[in-house]
Amino acid sequence: MSPPYNRSEQLRAVWPWLPLWAVVALLAIFSHGPMPLYSTRTLAVAWEMWNQGHWLVPHINGLPYSEKAPLLFWLIHAGWFAFGVNDVWPRVLEVLVGGTQLVLVSLLARRLFPQRPWMAKAAPWMLLAFGYAFLFGLQIMYDVLLAVWTLAALLCLTPKAQRSEPRWLLFGLCVGFGLLTKGPVMLLHVVFPWLLGPLWNDWAGQHRARWYGRGLLALLLGGAMLLAWALPAGYSGGGAYRQRLFFTQTAGRVVDKLAQGKDLQNHAEPIWFYLLWLPVMLFPFSGWPRAWLAVTALRRPLEAGLRFALCWLLPTFLMLSLISGKQLYYPLPELGGITLLLAGAIAVLRERRPNLAYNGWLGTWPLGVGGIAFAVALFLLPLLVAGNHLHGEWADAAAPYSRYFSVVFLLLGALLLLRGRGELRRLAVAGLIGVLALNTLFTLTLWPRYDLRPAARLLGAADQANQAIAFLGNYEGQFHFEGRLTRPITELLGNPVVQNQAVQDFARAHPNGLIVLHVHRPDANDLRYALLAQPFRSSWLVVWPATSLADLRAGLIPPEPAQPTRIYPADDWRYRVQP
Repeated sequence: MSPPYNRSEQLRAVWPWLPLWAVVALLAIFSHGPMPLYSTRTLAVAWEMWNQGHWLVPHINGLPYSEKAPLLFWLIHAGWFAFGVNDVWPRVLEVLVGGTQLVLVSLLARRLFPQRPWMAKAAPWMLLAFGYAFLFGLQIMYDVLLAVWTLAALLCLTPKAQRSEPRWLLFGLCVGFGLLTKGPVMLLHVVFPWLLGPLWNDWAGQHRARWYGRGLLALLLGGAMLLAWALPAGYSGGGAYRQRLFFTQTAGRVVDKLAQGKDLQNHAEPIWFYLLWLPVMLFPFSGWPRAWLAVTALRRPLEAGLRFALCWLLPTFLMLSLISGKQLYYPLPELGGITLLLAGAIAVLRERRPNLAYNGWLGTWPLGVGGIAFAVALFLLPLLVAGNHLHGEWADAAAPYSRYFSVVFLLLGALLLLRGRGELRRLAVAGLIGVLALNTLFTLTLWPRYDLRPAARLLGAADQANQAIAFLGNYEGQFHFEGRLTRPITELLGNPVVQNQAVQDFARAHPNGLIVLHVHRPDANDLRYALLAQPFRSSWLVVWPATSLADLRAGLIPPEPAQPTRIYPADDWRYRVQP
């Protein structure tokens, strides 16, 4: 076992990766506003709970929200109690949670590989370099917090220098907090290292009855924590909410057929979905030959830390693949295990086959070449756009900035071509700075197509004036927090005929109301009679006076508006003049 660390050693252990990651994460997360629809939906639920006093049952658009448990919302509320309602605290919270994840994976590496102190230093560097995980960590979502509780729970199972038996009470509490973060899926992320404990933990092999008996009690403690919220919440939320919360919400994700006709977020994908996207999820390490050679070169007997990682990753990924509902961020808690596996494999390679561990042809040069090629493409982009060889929303918007960013990626590519000691840190720094550069380029180019503040603030003013608001289609809560809406938005659903009738009915019931709809491209009527038009993703959002839209759809000419249509972005010359 490794000797205990004193406080000064612990502080030195997080230098410089934790400050570096925190600075980069703060720069990235505050470079633009909350992202629709992930962050805006979370903030909408937190805002409605706060505004309406629904502390027990999450709500969205006036209805109980059964998709998620409440812990993240409660943490957001804690900051709002201290600092007032804002979108700064939720983003700072995500950075704090992400930093905690890095610290936990370092502690886990130290526990599992006590004879390899390099592991505790390498693991957080590797984890912070995962590009997809970093970008998703900028969203105000549940999975990074779930990853923290997963790592914390598994840390409780690992032996310490002074004690081999797991800390069962802490294990149960961490499982409970994970269940309160995202529901029963928490068990999937922690159950296999516990079930397969004798394969990697000597104490578990010697005390099987205590391992499984006390572990089961700890899991029951976690379940009791979830039920302590879910039972009163189910009673308070009503029968439909109770049915979804206890049965169809989770079952619909597991089995596709159970979700049909129930308006559930199933996200069904084929069984090979995660395998197909694995190179993206693991980038930049998917482009580092040495890492994959190290994994494929592993041979029995494997040390305890590697057995732990395999007992965690293999059955969990199998179960995630068998479950019908899939999203790329569902396996985010397992990136800690992938980090331990890759770092452990590299450590073994350095020990057993140093000629391969330091072979230059197995280094980061493929990523360096890719970075330089991307830099060349960015440098040539203005020429391609000016010569009418390449056009598109991103290309046209990026051309004024691309040459500045080409310098960044040229330097990062050159950094990755270097050989010698410090290869992992160079890769981690290049990956982190590269993702920050891409996020900044997104902010400068595509963020105006995701920025819903103009529409949300217009709707917020209408809500304060007691004007009813409707949305043509499914509404995902994207306006509620930014507009500080206090009343639900009416959804006008159905086929086009049904929707047209719904528009007429809404306009008669609310003659001063507003209707929001999506259009592929605003036409002359949108730019003449609507209140506001702004791009959103690949389409446009248009906010109409309800009576004007009803007149237009009835074949009548709407009255001329008192003010011209507001068009965003304000400098979008393409729509300054009516076509």
